[in-house]
Amino acid sequence: MKFLSVRDLRGKSAQIWKDLPEEREMIITSNGRPIAILAAISESNLEESLSAFRQARAVEAVAALQRSSVDQGADRITMDEINAEIKAVRQKRTSAR
Repeated sequence: MKFLSVRDLRGKSAQIWKDLPEEREMIITSNGRPIAILAAISESNLEESLSAFRQARAVEAVAALQRSSVDQGADRITMDEINAEIKAVRQKRTSAR
């Protein structure tokens, strides 16, 4: 996989567009850190590519939520505690009406 700086993207864009179909994807970096993925697509695979990208984002979002849950200790909550929390929220909603 090829890594390109933002400066390369600005200065060598014609060559990058030419190379992209063969490379398939390139990582764009800023100050040495990855910030974006440049991926080759076509009209025929646009929808599939977008769907795959969105699915990958969703998987990462779930993984981030799971990590946050572990960091906060929420992974150790018992089922009784979960049910008590649900019951309390439902009671609060009912009394607010």
